[in-house]
This record gives sequence, C-alpha cells and structure tokens, in this order.
Amino acid sequence: MRSLRVLAAAALVVAASVTIVTTADAAVPPPPSGMTLVFSDDFTGAAGTGLNRGNWLYSAGTGYPGGAANWGTGEVETMTDSTANVYQDGSGNLAIKPLRDSAGRWTSGRVETQRTDFAAPVGGRVRIEARIQQPNVTGAAAAGYWPAFWALGDAARPVGATNWPGIGEWDIMENINGRSSVFAALHCGTNPGGPCNETTGLTSGERACSGCLSSFHTYAVEYDRSTSPEQMRWYLDGVNYFTLNSTAVDATTWNNATHHGMFVILNVAIGGGFPAAFGGGPTAQTQPGVPMLVDYVAVWQSSGGTTPTTSPTSGGSTRDAYSRIEAESYNASAGVQVETCAEGGQDVGWIANGDWLQFNNVDFGTGGVRDFVARVASGAAGGVSGLVEVRLDSRSNAPIGSFALGGTGGWQTWQSIPGNVSNVTGMHTVFVTFSSGQPADFVNLNWIQFRR
Repeated sequence: MRSLRVLAAAALVVAASVTIVTTADAAVPPPPSGMTLVFSDDFTGAAGTGLNRGNWLYSAGTGYPGGAANWGTGEVETMTDSTANVYQDGSGNLAIKPLRDSAGRWTSGRVETQRTDFAAPVGGRVRIEARIQQPNVTGAAAAGYWPAFWALGDAARPVGATNWPGIGEWDIMENINGRSSVFAALHCGTNPGGPCNETTGLTSGERACSGCLSSFHTYAVEYDRSTSPEQMRWYLDGVNYFTLNSTAVDATTWNNATHHGMFVILNVAIGGGFPAAFGGGPTAQTQPGVPMLVDYVAVWQSSGGTTPTTSPTSGGSTRDAYSRIEAESYNASAGVQVETCAEGGQDVGWIANGDWLQFNNVDFGTGGVRDFVARVASGAAGGVSGLVEVRLDSRSNAPIGSFALGGTGGWQTWQSIPGNVSNVTGMHTVFVTFSSGQPADFVNLNWIQFRR
C-alpha cells in the first residue's frame, strides 16, 4: 500500500531547470538504447469511454479485499470504475477525476495494470514511464489532492498488500495539495521504521517542478541490474534527479523490494497522511472535479546479462546442484522473509501461495539427477497445505518436480522431504515456487539439495 508518509513540512525543495512540454498529446517515445517496449497505452479511445480492461484493473472501494482500510493511508475517497471518475478524454489522454457529492462524500479512480511481471532481468534493466499533467489546482482549492504514479511488487496482489512494504513500492510521481513539486521514493523493509525508514521510505524529498500543474511532463524510474551495485534512478523530463544504490540497505531488503515483477498504478487520492503533513485537507474549500491527465504509460525492458561478480545480490558465480543450497542465499524472491532458524543460521519463512525463490547459476553437470530434498517446517493449521515445486529458467515453466506438505508440528519442527525430478543437465536458474488453495502461510524452508 502507498504509505502514510509523514514528511516534515520543511522538506528540502531541490530547485532545478526542467524542459516543459506543453502539447496535450504525444506518441509513446522510441525505446531507450538497448531496451524493448513490453507494455504501453496511449489512451486514444473515444471521449467518455472507459479503459481497456484487458490491460487495466479498476481497484474499487476503500481498500483491497482483506487489506487495510482507506488503502492504508487514511485517504477519504471511494474509488470507482465509473466514467465520471475514470475516462478517456478523446484527446489522447486518460483522466482520473475526483468528485464530491452534495453530502460531502468523495469519489475518485485508481487503476492498475493487469500485468504484474514488469521486472529487470538479471544483468538487465526495466524502465517505467508516464507523461502526466498533475491536477491543475492550487492553494486552498487543492487541499487534500494526492495524485500518484507508482508500482507495487507482484506479491501484493493476491493478499491485498498486507505484505507491504517488504514486497517493494516504487513511487515514481507523487504530488500533494497542489504544490509545484514532485516526490519519489522506494518503500521496503518493515513498518514502522526498519531499514527503509517507514512509513516515509527512502525518499527524494520534495523537488521543484515548474509547470507540472499546468502542462505535461514525463516521470520515470529505471531499475538497473547491469551495474554493481545495482541502482534505481528517477527521472523528470529525462533528467536523473534521484538515485538509490542497492548498498543503501541490506541485500535481503533490497532483493525483496526489487527482484520480482511489479504492477503499475495510477490514482488520485483525497486526504490521508501525506497531504496532512503539508497542511491537510480536504476542506470545504477543496475544489472537486480537477483531473490528473495521463498521455501515455510505457514499460521498456532490456535483455539480461551476467550479474556483476561484485554485486551484493549475486550469491556467487556458480552453485553446485548437488551441494546444499541454503534458502536464504536466494538471488531474488517474492513474498518471503528471512528469520533465525532453530537448526542454526537462517531460514526463509512466512511462505504462502504465489511466493517464490530464485537461485542463479545452478550447475547440474552432465545429469543423472534422481530427486531433490527440501528441509521444511510448518505450523500451519489443520486443513492448510500446499505444494513445494521446482522449476527451471522461468516461473511460468512447468515444474520438474514437487511434493505436497501439511503441518509438521511447528514452524521450527524440521523435516527433510524428497521429491522426484526430471533429469537435468547443464546450468540453469532454479525457481522454488509455492502454491496452495488457501491464503495462509504454509511452510518455512531451510535448504534444498539435488541428489544423483
């Protein structure tokens, strides 16, 4: 969930010159060097029409099912899929318009990409960009306005973002109360506090943005796994104004926030913790009906490469499939946390349906694999069970082996359980995936090992 970000009202405003683009409609730009377009929408539908629901999911109500109330932020509007709130304007733009009824109740819009797989491959990059005009309203009339363009980790979707902020949130553009500025942030770790200073996150502070209310500007984040250390870079009109290196936090926190798919979100909230830190709202003077306009959204991705050997997330250049692979040594993951293990060292816990672990450069040699064994524990309630599966090279590939697991008598009551696998040769990326018919956590994992 987008955080209850309480920033000091005296946050630094970084002044900088920007290129102001005033045309209302522009084509999706060509791919950056070395990258390929993997998703775009330039909102060319007829005036008053809704979005293509094959591309977009409307998030309605006041929170995700099972998630925090008021979207976890204290905002006061109800999100709808009505074309009064979310519509294409006939001029090549998406409009998200907050409205207030005669009883003082606010409605607005929040849309998310159906796809949740926008990710930087190992050794590659991903760039998420949009061209936006912020709501053109200022002063008392703007109190409580909170437009945003951002992304959440894929593991947020099946559980209503109850795993926030560990699964990662990339804030690409946020503005509050009609200020001539933009904020960017990475949210990660634990809440409150933790390595990412939640609920504030690792933030750019407030950056001056002349003309952002009255004209279109481009906002982008690029996550780069081809460098060492890895980097996240934020851009305003093509100018890199904020950068975070993976060394800003521990490797596990960084991996959990970045090494997986993301989905993109556009919304205009009203009220909540972030506007409250800059004067509050909404009030009786807040003017309804001023939309955020979005000309296009685009996602580009490069092909992968070799992970830099000095990267804190590389986990070593090669893994022997027939030696024990510690679960906490993963190169990427979704939905999990690392904890102290009763058998010594650490294990990976809080594993539920849809979670996964990725281990790079696993060498199976010339083959002869008989099975794999996993050291697992489960304190799941009766009736809660699931599958532990092994896949190669892609999470979408069919499993090469699996076993079913119910409770073992406790979350630190460990058992070694084998599962047959297909024969494998050569070097592969190994994914351990977890599936269950229930949303509850069902397993902890200490290690895996393949056997001849």
